[in-house]
Parts: sequence; structure tokens; C-alpha cells
Amino acid sequence: MTTNDSVRQTETAAGMGRRGLLGSATALAVGGAVLATGVGTAAAGTGIPRPDSPLKPIPVPPQVPATSGYVQAPGARLWYWDTGGRGTPIIFLHPGTGSAESWPYQQPYFAKAGYRVISYSRRGYFRSDAGSKDETGTGSGDLHALVEHLRLRRFHAIGVAAGGGVALDYALSHQERLHSLVISGSLTGVTDQAYKDMLLRLRPEGFDEMPPDFIELGPSYRAINPSGVHEWLEIHERAVHTEVSQANANKPAWTDVERLRVPTLLLWGDGDLYSPPTVQRIMASHLRDVETVVANECGHQPHWERSDVFNPVLQRWLRKHSR
Repeated sequence: MTTNDSVRQTETAAGMGRRGLLGSATALAVGGAVLATGVGTAAAGTGIPRPDSPLKPIPVPPQVPATSGYVQAPGARLWYWDTGGRGTPIIFLHPGTGSAESWPYQQPYFAKAGYRVISYSRRGYFRSDAGSKDETGTGSGDLHALVEHLRLRRFHAIGVAAGGGVALDYALSHQERLHSLVISGSLTGVTDQAYKDMLLRLRPEGFDEMPPDFIELGPSYRAINPSGVHEWLEIHERAVHTEVSQANANKPAWTDVERLRVPTLLLWGDGDLYSPPTVQRIMASHLRDVETVVANECGHQPHWERSDVFNPVLQRWLRKHSR
């Protein structure tokens, strides 16, 4: 039976082996309900379905009021929305197939839980300027421009896929501004050659030419929720209006990742074609303070496919690390 696996690692030695990682404090999140290893009884009241429950389409909930506007980054204006309030700020960083529109399952959920929920479209994405090829800036630099514009002292950065690479890059430059770092299904931009070679082995020739919903969304989701696939594709088709790409501010090696002190949650889908849980485990082995969760029957977009897992897991994490 597939489970939502959860592993906690604290102050482990950098570069430790898989046996050492899994030998630390370990638990299984069975549909999100935490089981202590060897105990076999689920914690009650988690609000997450068991993995043996039948999957059902999850309708997009009504959104809460939010203000929107533009922030001026070097060479481009970026469109953002913000639910406001005095709650701890959380910024959602979208995948390369999406935009600031990618979070309808998260916006009302976390705003109603008391957080200040924010997202923006990176340059060249929905409603944001593409800017010049001669002045592309960096994704993390643009994020910092938004953070300064909104006068956020500290916040949680939550990045899915390409957004996870921006989040990691930001942490490497400004970890003092983060309560925590959350990365979901991202390749992250780590430059070690052995890691890059492994990622290439995951994607055969012609992979990038396949339909985006096949690449990004898991088979269970595509099977049960054709209307959800259609909604996801509509956001995707509106998202990108440029071929300009941004470099990272950093070119991180694993040794750079190992120096991070910010608490990090790695939240993956078990059926991710881009970035399977093996990638997650490799990354976890290089982080000092990390928790990993694998959502069952899920592809590259856990926030969209399994909001019934993604949201409660993330909410527990945010509660633990907001201060």
C-alpha cells in the first residue's frame, strides 16, 4: 500500500548515507495521519484521508478577498495579489507551467487559517512584464523586490517545481528573512554534475514535447478529474508570454545547500515524472533541518492534485515554524 511518507532529520551530518538519514526520527504519514514507526496506530484529527480511501475530484473553493497590484523590479513590473492582514506572511512561488493564478486551493484555506497569503507572477508570466533580454534580473532578486515592497520582515517561502528553485536561490541569499523554506517537486538548480546527469536520465528524448498535463499531472488525477485537468490547462495556457529566462543569483553546489540553517519541508508526489521521490531523498540528505512528505497517487503538482494532503501537511508545518 502506498503511503504519504514523512521523514524528519535534524542536525544530521552533511552528505550522510540513506541508511543514516532513515535511521533518524522517522514516521509515516498514512494519508497524512502520522504513525510512529512500529506503533501502528494513527493520530486522530489530522483531517487528511487515508491512502486507501477512494480519490474524489476536489472542487475549487470560493476565493477570499485579496488586493492586487504591481511591484517594480529591475527592468519589469510584476503582478501580485495579497490577502493582507496581520497574520504570518506566506508567499507561494508558482511552477513553470503556472502563474499567480495557480493557488486557488491554497488562497482561501490559508487565509481563513489566519495567514497573510501572497503570490505573484514571475516576469514573463500572467500579467507580469516580460522585460528586456538585456536586463532579465534573477527570480530571487525579483522576489526580494516584492518582499521589500510589501515590507515583510520574515515570511515562509513555498515553491512548487520551478518556484522551488527560486525559493532555494532566495534562501541561499537571504535565509535570515525566512521562517521556513518549503519545496515541492523541484529540481532546484543544484549544479553538481553527478546530480545533473541523474536528472537527464529521468527524461528521455522527446519528453519535453509530450502534452504538459501528461508530464505534470499524475495518472490518478487525470483519470478521475477531467474538469480539473481542463482548469489547470487554462491557467497554463494563460501563464507564459515570453521566451526570456532568468538565471539564478547563485550557482549552488551541494556544499552550499549544506550550509543552510532554515527549516525545510520537502513535499513530493509519488508519481512525479520530472522529480520522483529519489530526488527528494537526495536533497534531504544535504539539508540540516528537514522534513519530507510524499503524497500518494500524485504527480508533479501536489498543491493542485492533492490539496487534501498538501494543505493540512503545510498548515501543520507553518504552525510549527511561525513565530
